[in-house]
Amino acid sequence: MKAVEDKEGIPAFIKEFDATTTALLLETMGTDYDVVEKNIVEIKKILADFPTVRPVEFTSDPQENEQLWNIRKQVFPAVGGMRKIGTTCLIEDVAYHMETLPDATRELQEIMARFGYDDAVIYGHAFEGNFHFIFNQDFSDPKEVERYEAMMKAVIDMTVDKYDGSLKAEHGTGRNMAPFVKREWGEKGYDLMCEVKKLFDPDNILNPGVIITEDPESYLKNFKPLPACDPLVDKCIECGFCEVNCVSNQYTLSARQRIVIQREIARLRLSGEDPERLAELEKEFVFMGEQSCAGDGLCETSCPVSIDTGKYIKKLRARNLGPFAKKVGNLVGNNLSLVGRSASLGLGMVGGVQRLIGDEKLGKISGTVRSLSRNRIPQWTPAMPGGAASPSADPINPYAERRVVYFPSCIARSMGAAKGDPVDGSIAEVTIRVLKKAGYGIIFPHKMKNLCCGTPWESKGFMETADKKCFELEQALLDATRQGMYPVLCDTSPCIYRMRKMMGDTLKLYEPVEFVHTFLLDKLLFTPKKEPVALHPTCSSQKMGLIKKMEEVAARCAEKVIIPPDVNCCGFAGDKGFHIPELNAHGLRTAVPLIEQEGVKVGYSNSRTCEIGCATHIGIPYMSIMYLVDEVTTAIEEDSTVCA
Repeated sequence: MKAVEDKEGIPAFIKEFDATTTALLLETMGTDYDVVEKNIVEIKKILADFPTVRPVEFTSDPQENEQLWNIRKQVFPAVGGMRKIGTTCLIEDVAYHMETLPDATRELQEIMARFGYDDAVIYGHAFEGNFHFIFNQDFSDPKEVERYEAMMKAVIDMTVDKYDGSLKAEHGTGRNMAPFVKREWGEKGYDLMCEVKKLFDPDNILNPGVIITEDPESYLKNFKPLPACDPLVDKCIECGFCEVNCVSNQYTLSARQRIVIQREIARLRLSGEDPERLAELEKEFVFMGEQSCAGDGLCETSCPVSIDTGKYIKKLRARNLGPFAKKVGNLVGNNLSLVGRSASLGLGMVGGVQRLIGDEKLGKISGTVRSLSRNRIPQWTPAMPGGAASPSADPINPYAERRVVYFPSCIARSMGAAKGDPVDGSIAEVTIRVLKKAGYGIIFPHKMKNLCCGTPWESKGFMETADKKCFELEQALLDATRQGMYPVLCDTSPCIYRMRKMMGDTLKLYEPVEFVHTFLLDKLLFTPKKEPVALHPTCSSQKMGLIKKMEEVAARCAEKVIIPPDVNCCGFAGDKGFHIPELNAHGLRTAVPLIEQEGVKVGYSNSRTCEIGCATHIGIPYMSIMYLVDEVTTAIEEDSTVCA
């Protein structure tokens, strides 16, 4: 089913449906395509006698299947995201006998319309007779509560008395339907439930008032407030779709839990009630909510209303910055070249001590120092890289026909290989080597040692400094590329992500995987390794949709490529892996068994700090994917303009 899509990715024909149209999404499966085709023929025969707005169509295209199911799955949160701030999105599920399902559905629609719930939606699982009805409700206005009560009574009457349906289908009975359980099941059935409840819970301490309640108006009490908190998160209906992509979920707080707690803090501040509880929440949120948030924005990728909780947390960090902190941030930004040289020198010195006394002794010393500093000093691990020398700014192969502007990130300019890495040399050295093999002339931006995309400042809330650094970099790249004539390669994926977000369309910006995939696959001779390799796609790579290209590049370099399926963000989050290593370990906890099982010896990524975190907690060296490309490639032909 090849349908024209709008900018939101929704098939155009869906928006042509009128208010009376019912959409039915069918799925059939089989052991092979022949079975599936036979199923489709049978289904079409069954539906042939029913008039349809559009012909019955089936598709086996994975992308189209995913798109259609996503439309179905995102109905609930999408409706909730359109609600008035401060109101609540409710979902209930009822079930009817198949023979009465059409009439019951129509009457349910009429009830929602009669009571003015114009934004209500009905969807569900038709094959089971199970429907959800979703609507937005204001509980702050007594008249609105009365409207809600009348609507609920109409639904109860229709479902129980007229259609002998069920007030609950796939979801358990909560406080909203608890007062009506006796009415649905009768005195005898309800009394049996009460007896069972007393056997297991004689003191009525387990979820009191849920399923079994003596209060006929419990569904009209104790409404959960959803107060306005911040425009960045106010649309959240707390559906939890974000949690699958939140690295701190089950370590501290998930993205949803951060919003829930911030709403409660906002409510307590506004009401002035329970100041002790407010103070406790504010205190605990510092680590549980703010410091342990990776801020990677992956929560937005699974949020139907595109809420980036990480962006909100960065806003909180910015609010908490004092004048002195801002001065220090600006000072570092203005003297980045000096800071980079100092960092490289410091890493080199630590690396020298590591070689001299060994990993075990250095680990004990650094652990003691970190403990004495109350964890203010970063944790050292054997995966800590040595220092790196920033490349010279002189052009390389200036007369080559193919040219690229290479911007080595500030991380790449200061961090080299680690002691246990199988290959020496910095990322910049390896990247230059690959580009030269492919016959590229390399141009460096002016004053590159003081340039940065601003990501380190943004992650900590220094927004003004972050934007200032990004603007400086943009001007330097425009000059180096002759206003966008040449592509720009940066060796670190998160940097490119921010550059694309902040800079104009004039510049053609590429991170390593995308540059290799776009420009180098036909310019280098690849000899794949027989040993398996592991990949860690960074958060920014995922948000830029580069996982498939990363796999394809790696597949040209190795016969077997492993990507641990349950890992999203590694949890290193810029420099948090140094200060909160537990978050980093939590993010990678599921990767270790698979890597060990597959016998992988080396892993690859496209962010140096993420590679440090992976190496530390997975237990094998992780390096830039440019190291892998360099290892398995040779030049296809000699070019007289390429220097040796």
